[in-house]
Amino acid sequence: MRRLVFSLVLLTFAVCVVAAKPAAKIYGAVSSKEAFSGDRLFAVLDSVGGTGTWMEWDVNGVKDPSVMLALDPLLKQKDKPEMVWVLSERSKPLLAVLVPKGKGEVLLFYEVAAFDAKPEKLSMNRVLTPSVVFRDYRQVAPGEFVHLDKPDLKITANDKRVRFTYSKPDNTPLRFDSDYSKKTFVEKHAELRDYMDFLRYEYSLMLRAFVQSTRGMFNWQPWHWYMPEWNAGAFISEKELEAILMKGVKPEMFTLFKKKAAGGEIVEMRTSGNGFYEMTVTNP
Repeated sequence: MRRLVFSLVLLTFAVCVVAAKPAAKIYGAVSSKEAFSGDRLFAVLDSVGGTGTWMEWDVNGVKDPSVMLALDPLLKQKDKPEMVWVLSERSKPLLAVLVPKGKGEVLLFYEVAAFDAKPEKLSMNRVLTPSVVFRDYRQVAPGEFVHLDKPDLKITANDKRVRFTYSKPDNTPLRFDSDYSKKTFVEKHAELRDYMDFLRYEYSLMLRAFVQSTRGMFNWQPWHWYMPEWNAGAFISEKELEAILMKGVKPEMFTLFKKKAAGGEIVEMRTSGNGFYEMTVTNP
């Protein structure tokens, strides 16, 4: 189905797309005579991305040169992109750009060589406008916000701290082996690997819930948080996790990510391992 859609669209692509010639190779395009409805837009994105997760590109975030190879020509046009998303779960990342075309819109797809920006120190936008940063939330009280689609995803904010919480209780409690210290080297290595895989999954869930539900809060693009060269020293190490396992007592919370941002703010992500997640940003 995807191949058929792309084939039909590409036949008319030269006359229906923007006038400026992109500098990057187009992977495909889907046009609409009217503005895309939300359902159709995300249906198209899902049909192309499969089970992958589309992440919104932030115009004020760190710029990856390969991504900008496609975006620069579009950003210089009169009719600039309305929305930009990136999909990383494939051999080459995919870029989706929604641009206006007359009374309608075109969704352009580009293959990106790689995420090739040099790692930068994490920093926060010093001027945070709730209506922009928390646009996927509704305000329920002064400094309190609830996600529009996930009522268990909440934010409390004041001058000193922003706290995200998400609750999704697991039916099966996390197995924690109190006899880890007595296992053989091979058994320890296997169990440590299993726990690290589990915590990486928990981290990715927190990134989707917290980082990817806000706009313009941090300078890192959503995908940078996943990359070892960017989160080095901030994400829990095997040595730190093994020290926890050696104690034989499950902690109330696992700290998966902790980093001091450029402005002195402390960004910390924690999980109970049983369905409770928290991210705090504490001002100096």
